[in-house]
Amino acid sequence: MLELRDIAIRQDDFSLSADLSLEQGGRFAVIGASGSGKSTLLSLIGGFLAPDSGRILWQGQDITQVQPGVRPISTLFQHHNLFPHLTVKQNIGMGLRPDLRLDRDQTARVAQVMEQVGLSGTGDRRPAALSGGQQGRVALARVLLRARPVLLLDEPFAALGPALKAEMLVLLADIADSTEATVLMVTHDPQDARVFSPRTILVEDGRAHPPRDTAPLLDDPPPGLRAYLG
Repeated sequence: MLELRDIAIRQDDFSLSADLSLEQGGRFAVIGASGSGKSTLLSLIGGFLAPDSGRILWQGQDITQVQPGVRPISTLFQHHNLFPHLTVKQNIGMGLRPDLRLDRDQTARVAQVMEQVGLSGTGDRRPAALSGGQQGRVALARVLLRARPVLLLDEPFAALGPALKAEMLVLLADIADSTEATVLMVTHDPQDARVFSPRTILVEDGRAHPPRDTAPLLDDPPPGLRAYLG
């Protein structure tokens, strides 16, 4: 279980609080107006921001002061964080070893994951030679290879068209199922939440609210969310 206990952070005139628990293996959308604190919430969980007060626990262990790379967490940003000078194989292989000194078994695992996400034959290409969908697959392959128990996604498919985004959500669901990861996905699209996430965290009025069932929340949203969704 991932727990945020009495978390609070203040940055100039912005503040965010959270007190919630997320069951292991759950899929959660994170939704709210622009500037409400969705990305801040993920940054707190991922360790890129430190709270002013409160604790973050994973399986009962306090990870509040643990550095991002050591946490049981993978984070996928909107721009995928691919290294332009590295090949597809190398970008994915960094999920196993940042120095890319992979042994035979690790190299075979990279090839297996590439096939799993539909990237066979692209291993020697660089990100600039890939489509947006292929770049997303590289980022997902790296996440799959790391197999961390918590996966944070900050609008990873926002730049994709509807058909390709739907395809990527299916792939993400497959990865979540195969790794049994706890997934938090920031999205501006309520349809993404309906398709992928049975539960949704609403970030509104300076608070990340405990998760609610997605369909009832979006069918009858509170006034602030209703105004945002239009």
